[in-house]
Amino acid sequence: MNETSKSIHRRIHDINFSTKYFVGTGIDIGAGGDNLGNYAYIFPKLINVSPWDVNNGDAQYLKSVPDNYYDFVHSSHCLEHLHDPYIGLQNWWRVLKQGGYMIVMIPDEDLYEQGFFPSKFNSDHKWTFTIYKEKSWCAKSINLLDIIKSLDRYKICKLELLDRTFNYNIKNQDQTRTSKLTESAIEFILQKQY
Repeated sequence: MNETSKSIHRRIHDINFSTKYFVGTGIDIGAGGDNLGNYAYIFPKLINVSPWDVNNGDAQYLKSVPDNYYDFVHSSHCLEHLHDPYIGLQNWWRVLKQGGYMIVMIPDEDLYEQGFFPSKFNSDHKWTFTIYKEKSWCAKSINLLDIIKSLDRYKICKLELLDRTFNYNIKNQDQTRTSKLTESAIEFILQKQY
């Protein structure tokens, strides 16, 4: 819950979010009530963020958004809800301008799902994600490095397991709901090359 809001404290300590990633106009896919645009005052080069949610159309296709339109694409915990994350990520990449950045957070399968799928904590999760494993415990698991390789002309700028506030001693609990600070996710940032 409110995963974008939770990420702000961490992100203000990384100058790249203010000077490179959140620059110009962007789209926040799956924004809901926790829109990145609420924090435009923190990122001085951020001009505008268009929130995209269910009422705007299918986040997997972004049909009404032209190609190469946004300076950045942001999504916090939406990719796991899509029927086909590969198609979704391709379309998110499609609407990003060359030189622009894609900033995405997804739940890590071991930290969030904790060995159970379908999810005990969010029944709408259709997929689990890991940065990379030879073999996952989940048949619906996607290795993040594999899905990134499906894109063309990308540069990986950041790939991080967000577990600084995760308590590994607590089992079978959605720590993202019981703590206003806990992230149990993976964040990846890609730049679309020319």
